[in-house]
Amino acid sequence: MHVRWYGQSAFLLTGQEHRVFVDPFGDMSGLAARGIDWHYAPIDGVSADLLLVTHDHLDHNAVETIGGKPVVLGGPGTHESPIGEVVGIASEHDPAAGTQRGANTIFRFALDGLAVAHLGDFGQNALRPEQENAIERVDVLFVPVGAGPTLPVDAAADLVRRLAPRLVVPMHYRTPAIGFLDPPEPFLDALGVDVVRLPTNELGVEEHLGPETIVTLLAPPEAA
Repeated sequence: MHVRWYGQSAFLLTGQEHRVFVDPFGDMSGLAARGIDWHYAPIDGVSADLLLVTHDHLDHNAVETIGGKPVVLGGPGTHESPIGEVVGIASEHDPAAGTQRGANTIFRFALDGLAVAHLGDFGQNALRPEQENAIERVDVLFVPVGAGPTLPVDAAADLVRRLAPRLVVPMHYRTPAIGFLDPPEPFLDALGVDVVRLPTNELGVEEHLGPETIVTLLAPPEAA
């Protein structure tokens, strides 16, 4: 499996037979009027077989940016898809039962025989037991680590320890392209496991899998 990060929580996962995109964003220039700097380049020229949207915020739901006429899934439930079963697990974008920022969907699926979970903008302080049970075994975990509108840093580290994935891919944190989130270092310090800092925004998953949990910190894509 090959992973490419486009910034924030947007990823293209390319397997042997299918391509999955999660949480695309489009032209975010309108944020400047709200005093928010956003310098990730708009996603363009990308196609997929399956498109997953964890929640309905403009930095995660630009389905029109992805070509190839993908099957689009959002929300909780057990869904059929081009890659087989995809499980959407209901969660919240905040610690107040979704009353502040709304709903969020955790997606669990398999690609190339690897169990993948993308947490979206998970904002609860911890997983509920039924959510943890629904996620089951995880090989590759995409987790937001920039605090702010998502779970606190220490809570993110505790969540990773409980799920014990083989590979952790941090997302949704401060980079030179975006400044309203925390940087990843506090999360990395709190988790206290081996970190591989990659020089690009792409990785071959199988190259980084081992018997113990490893974090791969991707280099952010070039700013627009």
